[in-house]
Amino acid sequence: MDKQSPSTSLKIKRTVAALAAIGVLGAGGAMVVHQSNAGANGAPAAPVAAASAPAAAMPASGPQVALPDFSQIAARNSPAVVNISVTGSTKVSYDGAGQAGDDFGNDPFFEFFRRFQGQGPQGGQRGGRDVPTHGLGSGFIVSPDGIIMTNAHVVRDAREVTVKLNDRREFRAKVLGSDPKTDIAVLKIDANKLPVVPLGESNDLKVGEWVLAIGSPYGFDSTVTAGVVSAKGRSLPDDSNVPFIQTDVAVNPGNSGGPLFNTRGEVVGINSQIYSQTGGFQGLSFAIPIDLASRIKDQIVATGKASHAKLGVTVQEVNQGFADSFKLATPEGALVANVERGSPADKAGLKSGDVIRKMNGQRIIASGDLPAMVGIALPGDKINMDVWRDGKIVTLSATLGNAADKVADATPVSGEAGKVKLGLALRPLQSDEKRESGISAGLLVEDAGGAAANAGVQPGDVLLSVNGRPVNSVEQVRDVVDKSAKSVALLIQRGADKIFIPVRLG
Repeated sequence: MDKQSPSTSLKIKRTVAALAAIGVLGAGGAMVVHQSNAGANGAPAAPVAAASAPAAAMPASGPQVALPDFSQIAARNSPAVVNISVTGSTKVSYDGAGQAGDDFGNDPFFEFFRRFQGQGPQGGQRGGRDVPTHGLGSGFIVSPDGIIMTNAHVVRDAREVTVKLNDRREFRAKVLGSDPKTDIAVLKIDANKLPVVPLGESNDLKVGEWVLAIGSPYGFDSTVTAGVVSAKGRSLPDDSNVPFIQTDVAVNPGNSGGPLFNTRGEVVGINSQIYSQTGGFQGLSFAIPIDLASRIKDQIVATGKASHAKLGVTVQEVNQGFADSFKLATPEGALVANVERGSPADKAGLKSGDVIRKMNGQRIIASGDLPAMVGIALPGDKINMDVWRDGKIVTLSATLGNAADKVADATPVSGEAGKVKLGLALRPLQSDEKRESGISAGLLVEDAGGAAANAGVQPGDVLLSVNGRPVNSVEQVRDVVDKSAKSVALLIQRGADKIFIPVRLG
């Protein structure tokens, strides 16, 4: 069961619908909720023609769109959609004043358990205890012998998982494996000759296409809701490995892990999250593409775990300032801020300051598109990248590694003194500073003012490159800045992190 924070800022959060916590779901602030039950009205069926108006009143218009009838899809597939009930426990710490400690923070669920379940602290005590949790989710049968797919967050920390079928039979389920990176879990129940859902191709989905979800929102079994595909390939902050399908299908707590169908009655996604300021549905729901989910399922069934590919880069968004600095026609792509030493990216020749525009011929619009593309690949896959470097496109090839491999230290880029019109006071690193920081070259920012300070450059930062060109002297910095019209991109080392900072000129 997830913990919700009454934060007022939007954030991503997974939730499993708590049986005992329905009364507090609306107390949280803005959040993206990973649902335990994904419901949606949508199934293909015979189109219903719109009523026609008198000919004289009908204005000239384009082709009319008929509304689908989802009843056949719902009737055919509901028997293969299951309700998942989870029992577990959460460790709660508290202080002597009866306040929840850091393990729970300001979670409203803790207050619920303290007030109504008697699980909170007694006055004057310090310590913690395991609080029993109960959650609901959805899933769907993909094999007649009892293989079930759902979300990893639905069964996280579960001691006991019970699956209830559409015909009201209940089975104790075994968790074969789960993959938090993609939020996929696979269950097995001891049953045979079960109904199954047909799997489709999520790549074939089109924006605007009707889709339907079946699940158990708030424990209401076999709930059907419908909507359209709002967007494809969405990257969310906490789930960069998943190119989500965004829909406006009504999804609520308890729907997580349930199937998303196209109008042919094929599963194209697994309902996983909503974006909400209230904890309930507000028109934005997200599903994991079935193509990705099926690959993870096959790995879990075969080995009990999933493997993920790794390129070995840290990327940033390309905004207009960066586009101007690197002379890009449009602010698109993934700006390489850091390259892991010895990684596939390093071996392929990627450098800080490169902008990856395409991977295997597929355009990268937002920086999050790149990790999503890598996330659906497998270790050992070969990829080709179109990279913007020094004002032109170069093509690089890489063989993806395994994300489980040990991460190496990043390779530092290249270090003299003076004042630049950016507002920076710079000097070369001393030999002892190089030893202590592990940075072999660069310029130490002794003071920051003007445009650079406004952009976020701070004293103590180390300037590594300007517009992708490594700098070892103030003269090199001046040379690049003098040739730049609107802005420059500064690669800064701050502690252990490397970040690009765009600085507007003039």
